[in-house]
Amino acid sequence: MKFIKKITLLLLLFVVTNINAQKKELDLLTYENTQDINFFKQIKNNTKIKKYITVSENAVQIGDTLILGTPTSAETNSRTYGGSYGNKGRVGAANTRSTSIKTYEFIQMGRPAGFGSIMAAMGGEAPSMASNRFKNTKVVVSEMKAYHRGSKKKPLYVVMVLGEINGRAFGVNKFLSVMDSELALESGEILLKNRKMYDLNSNNYQYFLK
Repeated sequence: MKFIKKITLLLLLFVVTNINAQKKELDLLTYENTQDINFFKQIKNNTKIKKYITVSENAVQIGDTLILGTPTSAETNSRTYGGSYGNKGRVGAANTRSTSIKTYEFIQMGRPAGFGSIMAAMGGEAPSMASNRFKNTKVVVSEMKAYHRGSKKKPLYVVMVLGEINGRAFGVNKFLSVMDSELALESGEILLKNRKMYDLNSNNYQYFLK
């Protein structure tokens, strides 16, 4: 009985620890923090962020409005037309037609994790990247989280979850995910509606309209 009680207590402690870890949240994260091993080695994956200061010292926080810029990648789809078979074999030759569709390199459909994403990964399916039809769409920052680029000894990167203005959904996906915020901003796939230079000393924003 004592052994069972100990096991039960350990399981409860494990659950409570995981719940507390999941609730961990940072009020402020800077790009310098993400590259500082003395800082990032203490941060767990999936840590929520309220406000993020980019490498260019612009600030992004929950509730901000951003704009989707121009896609920087492309997907090629191929379809085969024609070609038929008769009693004596092949009658007509098949033709393959390829089309290229502009897609975002760092913005994918849906949330970055969840049951759907796990099942897709198990099936070997690549995540569906957002298409060119979302260009110039205004979006709201619904969530930001920090992840390590590998082990806890690796720097952090920031993932943003974006929702549409007025709570409308991106089809069945409902959200878009920016899988690397710095690279998305650098490439122009994400544009800041207002550039906000953040003054760490005064803890205030200075706005510069684009």
